[in-house]
Amino acid sequence: MHSDAQLMANNAAEQATAPGRPLPLQGVVVLDLGHVFQGPYATFLMAMAGATVIKIESPAGDMSRRRGRDGDYPFRALNGNKRGVVLNLKTQDGRKLLLEMARKADVLVENFAPSVMPRLGLGADVLFKENPRLIYCSASGFGASGPYADKNALDLTIQAMGGMMSATGEKGGRPLKAGVPVADFMSGAHLYGAIVTALYERERTGLGRAVEVSMYEAIFATLLPSAGHAYASNHVPERSGNRHVADSYVPFDTFEANDGWIAIVCATDEHWTKLTRAMKRPDLEHDEDLKGLMGRINRIDEVTEAISQWAKLHTRAEIASLCEINRVAAAPLQDVVEVLNDPHLLARGFLTPQPADTGIVNLPNSPIRYTGSDLQPLTPAPQLGGDTDAVLREMLGIDDGKLADLRAEGAIQ
Repeated sequence: MHSDAQLMANNAAEQATAPGRPLPLQGVVVLDLGHVFQGPYATFLMAMAGATVIKIESPAGDMSRRRGRDGDYPFRALNGNKRGVVLNLKTQDGRKLLLEMARKADVLVENFAPSVMPRLGLGADVLFKENPRLIYCSASGFGASGPYADKNALDLTIQAMGGMMSATGEKGGRPLKAGVPVADFMSGAHLYGAIVTALYERERTGLGRAVEVSMYEAIFATLLPSAGHAYASNHVPERSGNRHVADSYVPFDTFEANDGWIAIVCATDEHWTKLTRAMKRPDLEHDEDLKGLMGRINRIDEVTEAISQWAKLHTRAEIASLCEINRVAAAPLQDVVEVLNDPHLLARGFLTPQPADTGIVNLPNSPIRYTGSDLQPLTPAPQLGGDTDAVLREMLGIDDGKLADLRAEGAIQ
C-alpha cells in the first residue's frame, strides 16, 4: 500500500509533466527599454516564457529597425510577442509616464550606457521609491563601476578586450572576431538569468532588486581553456585555428569534404579507434603510438593529413553518417541559409515561417522549453508605437483627450 507521502509525490510528479500548464512567467509585466541585441534578447526570452513585455522606444525607434544589408530580420527575431509603445524620455511628461508604468510593472530592463537612466532621473533609486517590488535590470559593456564603466562598448570591442579575438584565427595569422555577435547574446542570456533569479528572490522576500550584467564579464567563461593553458605553460597561447587551444583532443578540427567542410572530434582514445574503423584504416587503428593522446599530439600533422585525405573522397553527409554509425562526434559546417532551413529546427517548432516585407522568413522561438506547456506561437514584432494608446489606456487609465494632449506635447507618438 502506498503511503500518503508516496501518493503525494506521485501526484506532484504527474502534475509537473501534465500538458496544458501555464507558462512560468505568465502575469509578469516587463518594461523593455532595451535596444539592438543584448536587452531585447533577454526580454524576448521572457515574452516566450509567458511574460507581458512592453517594448518602449524613443520616437526614432530601436536602431535595429533600420539596419544596413541585414535588413530588419534581427529586429523581427528579437521583438515578436511584445507590445510597442513610444515614450519620449527627453520630455517631462514622457518620464512621468514611465514612472507611472513602473509602479505597475514587475521588471524594467535597459541596456543604455550606465549614466543614461540616472541622468534622466530614472535610475534604480528613483524607480524603487515608486515600486519597491520592481526588478531593475541594466546591461552594459563594462558595468556601472570600475575604471572602464564609462567606456563605449560594442560587440567587436568587447571581443577585442575580452581576449576572444586573441584566441581566434589561424596560427601565425591576424586575430579575428567571431563571425557572430557572441558578446551581445551571451550577455543577453546572462541578463535573462539574472532577472528570473531576482524574481525568484522576490517571491520569498517581497522585495525588488537591481541586477546588472557586463558584456565584458559575461564572455570571460569562454576563455577557460585558454586561461588553463596560459597558467600551465606560463605563456600566452598561440591562435590555433580550428584545433583545440592546447591540443587536448586530437583530432579536433575541420576537414574539407568534396562538397564542403565537416568538423570531427575524438574526445577519447576509444573515439580515435572508432574513427580509424570508419575510415577503414587498420594501419592507423593498430599503430600503438597513436592509441594514446600524447602520441597523436606528437604526430598531429600526420593524423590531420590522413583524415584530410579521407574526407576529400566523401560528401559531408557520408562522413557524418559513417561517424554517427561509429559513435564519433562529427557535424557538417552549415552556412546561415542551411541553418535557416534546417529540418530539425523546423520539426521542433523552433523555427517558424512568418511573412515579412521580403517574403517568408523563418523566425526563431525561445531555445528554452517548459515541460507541460506548449511553445508559445510567435506574433509579429510591433510597429513603432503601435500599441501606445492601448497600453496607456489599459495600464494607466488615460483617456483619449489626455492621449491627444500627450501626443501634441511630444511625450508620445
